[in-house]
Amino acid sequence: MIAAIVIDIEGTTSPTGSVREGLYGYTRQHLGQWLADNVGGPADSVMDQTRDLSAQPDAGPAEVAEILCDWLDSDIKAAPLKAAQGLVCAAGFRSGALHGEFFDDVAPALAAWRDAGLELHIYSSGSVRNQQDWFAYARGGDLASLISGWFDLANAGAKRESFSYETIARTVGLAPDQILFLSDHPDELDAAVAAGWSVLGVERPGEPNTARPPHRWVTSFDEVDPSAR
Repeated sequence: MIAAIVIDIEGTTSPTGSVREGLYGYTRQHLGQWLADNVGGPADSVMDQTRDLSAQPDAGPAEVAEILCDWLDSDIKAAPLKAAQGLVCAAGFRSGALHGEFFDDVAPALAAWRDAGLELHIYSSGSVRNQQDWFAYARGGDLASLISGWFDLANAGAKRESFSYETIARTVGLAPDQILFLSDHPDELDAAVAAGWSVLGVERPGEPNTARPPHRWVTSFDEVDPSAR
């Protein structure tokens, strides 16, 4: 019996364009200044990790910003990029420049699943900080209060690796077959199945990822019935 639902963000709860144009655009615009302003503080860890991964040990804030923006443009899900993005965008959410954008069916479904006694967790390549802000500052009102846990590359691992899903199951204290995973990405569904989870693909109209066997797919959270799995 399903006791928890773990949910992807980009392409699943939210339009891909809203993430890439909103968060990515804001990050590109403000990253360089944030790095320069926070040397000796939170920027140091980001710069050290970026230097190590890029094999450019002498890169300064401007060079690090260029490396991170190149990774952003190439959709490279590197840990220092995600950490920097979370910190940079935090100010944008709090100023009202950024809002979490969600498909219309998401908020009612999340509330209904919580009312039914299910735990809800988010698993995204975006940092936990970004995830929490995305839900807390949702355009239609706070959704973060509905979420029991948050998982990213740092505390769970890569989304296409089965061990990441094993880590999440241990963390939430549930057997794999008690967890349902919702994602638009077939490779992520494959990895979750390999860890023993139930999965359901979400194929949103106009989104880049498309349905692929052997998984079952829906086009809306309205079609998700956790009790039927």
